[in-house]
Amino acid sequence: MDVKEAGASLDALISSFNSRIAELQQLVIARNMYPAGSITDLSAIDAALKGMELQVQNIKDRLREETRAIPKAKKLIEAALQQKKKLESISACVPSCIPERSANKWEQKEEHTQDLGFESLKLEEPTAPKEKKGRASAPMWYITAEELNSVPPYMKQRLTLEKMNAAIGDMANYAEANAHLITAPRKKLADQNLDKALKLREISMADSVKGKHFFLESDIKGPSLKLDNTGRALLTVLRHLGRITETRIGHDRVIILLRP
Repeated sequence: MDVKEAGASLDALISSFNSRIAELQQLVIARNMYPAGSITDLSAIDAALKGMELQVQNIKDRLREETRAIPKAKKLIEAALQQKKKLESISACVPSCIPERSANKWEQKEEHTQDLGFESLKLEEPTAPKEKKGRASAPMWYITAEELNSVPPYMKQRLTLEKMNAAIGDMANYAEANAHLITAPRKKLADQNLDKALKLREISMADSVKGKHFFLESDIKGPSLKLDNTGRALLTVLRHLGRITETRIGHDRVIILLRP
């Protein structure tokens, strides 16, 4: 290597060393401008942003679930309104039919007797037929979304509107079956139902139960309402919302269905 080449290599090394020193000086200046404490602040901001993102995602999931439940709630409300209209039309038409026909029949007999010249003959007024007490169907007082939302979270847990109203349907079926056993003639009862029918008739005579639809805790066998943790939570919420009341008669826990 000649002298010129050695001098050029030395100049290049010195120049590289000077540029490295300049870079280190710039890094020192940048470090003094942005202290290490700012890194902690940035980490806190990043953690807060991640937490907000999780909350927004949870809100989106909840809104999606509520949106899917709206059509089912509308169908239940429509079915309840149709049932209400049917019951109102039945109750409006039934009462006055029999007495009016009996009165008309009596007037026609009296006129016919006078036409035949038997005015002095007094016909005994026919006794009014004993009206059979129409047995109303068991109440199915469904829960609305507003009512379910008013229930405290610790009581509501994970219960949905669909589960609540399905349980109300099951309870109405239990009460209807018991009402049938109570009113059925004894000779038409099967041997396996006789003991239960006698017990139900005795319970139905209690002051707290008389004239109401009820079922026993032992009647709870599904399909929607069962004697598990979910079933007990359902009964608690229904009792809180005024759909049922409970009493104990003898060794039996009696659940009474309430009407609006």
